[in-house]
Amino acid sequence: MNSITQHIKKVALAGLIPVMLTSCLKDKPFPLYGNKPSAVINYTYAATADTLQDKTYATFLSANGNYFIQNNGGNTNYNYWPQAHTMDVLIDAYLRTKNEVYKQRIKSLLNGTKATNGNKLQNEYYDDMEWLALSTLRAFEATNDPDYLAAAGTLWTDIKTGVNTNQGGGIAWRKSQLDYKNTPANAPAIIFAARLYRLQKNEADLTLAKELYTWLKGTLVDPTSGIVWDGINGNHDGQISKNKFTYNQGTFIGAALELYNATGDGSYLSDAVRTATATIKDLDISPGGLLKSEGQGDGGLFKGILVRYLTLLTLKEDVSSTDREAYAKFLKYNAETLFVKGIGRPDFMISPDWKAKPSGTTDLTTQISGVTTMEAAATLKAAGKF
Repeated sequence: MNSITQHIKKVALAGLIPVMLTSCLKDKPFPLYGNKPSAVINYTYAATADTLQDKTYATFLSANGNYFIQNNGGNTNYNYWPQAHTMDVLIDAYLRTKNEVYKQRIKSLLNGTKATNGNKLQNEYYDDMEWLALSTLRAFEATNDPDYLAAAGTLWTDIKTGVNTNQGGGIAWRKSQLDYKNTPANAPAIIFAARLYRLQKNEADLTLAKELYTWLKGTLVDPTSGIVWDGINGNHDGQISKNKFTYNQGTFIGAALELYNATGDGSYLSDAVRTATATIKDLDISPGGLLKSEGQGDGGLFKGILVRYLTLLTLKEDVSSTDREAYAKFLKYNAETLFVKGIGRPDFMISPDWKAKPSGTTDLTTQISGVTTMEAAATLKAAGKF
């Protein structure tokens, strides 16, 4: 995925009873109306994640069962990159519940994605393939099914053809535009390469991860703040696009964290912490501590991606308790706000603005951001971070 201005492209079960907002003395009061708490809310993140999973499946699954459609308003278009993030939330649910139905849905989505994509996994966009590589590698680690590892390997072979020396290094955004480089085509590749190295111990994967990271940090990370910019040479002028998209912060945090996991080099963890701390304080990214709305379409997915990787950093015990507590507080506020204000009930559709109920149609991208966040909240609550 590239910046919104350059990349607006591609994209059973009965409903469960709506989650009731019941009182629970051990839970923190949340202001439903203005600044006056009207009730003490039981933030039932796991149960809400279950409901969101089933509502999303029933609402967005295509008629042929192969993929998830663009929105809940009748647009049945197939968009490649959201399928990978839909697979990720199915993996989240499987890891949380161990319910075999999610295992079946993950496999069906992999097969359906390939069938819908012309009976192949590869496509034109390097960033899109990286998202699917990440989700299939996670699926392999969750299930030990070799089909997922084979899929990840096929994608990785193709992704590596995007590495070139234009703009000093990095992976291109797309095959027909090899001189445009951006964070979405590089940070996820670093995450993948570092994880694959930990799994298979192929030194070439770790070497490439380090090289890509050096290029990315040196080119698209603000040396003063640690905030991550979007891309370079998008307009064929060698200039940097300094848009502050939420997912770019998240994937850089993930890249630094995974290189730390792979190498034990504390400088990577320091980079992750620096960008995470800057992100939760940046008024353009999280005004008032709440992640901004980036609309629907591609932007609808951005917040959930940040939440995914910031959650991993929050759970990392090597991070100082002060930093972990700050990230947990930030994620808790975002999850609580979404839980109370940004989920439509009883349909359980998600708003792109987490402080307002959804209106009109809901895109799959927007829905998956919300599901990702509820799954992350359930994980953090179970880990005692909330």
